[in-house]
Amino acid sequence: MTRTQIGTRMLVATAAALAFTMFAPAQTTAAQKPKIDIMLMTKPDPPKMGDNTFEVMLKGADGKPIADADVSVMFFMAAMPAMKMPEMKNTVALKHVKDGTYAGTGKVMMAGTWDATVMVKRGGRDVASKKFPVTAK
Repeated sequence: MTRTQIGTRMLVATAAALAFTMFAPAQTTAAQKPKIDIMLMTKPDPPKMGDNTFEVMLKGADGKPIADADVSVMFFMAAMPAMKMPEMKNTVALKHVKDGTYAGTGKVMMAGTWDATVMVKRGGRDVASKKFPVTAK
């Protein structure tokens, strides 16, 4: 095969690949999750050691409140071996109150900085989550 023939075949292959990419339908995967805006609030703010009220507001990509989700907040603090403290976790289930607002009461086990992860499920499937730093007094 001559250089000209190789060059021609490469040009044809490149043009075909480009045409396929330009005209192929956009592919979506099940792993893509719809955009959900998640806001976390605590009462009191900042939270204190012991019982606190947690509120989460959910809005869809269209800006409308989401009222049909299962929402929970998981609090996590890493282990502190120097203080001989194991890692700590606590999950608080929230119930829909109104207009995309979910609320519930749960304990913060000690003062300090926690990772609070809001987890949102719809139809039994995870659809969104967001992590917030929370410092309890």
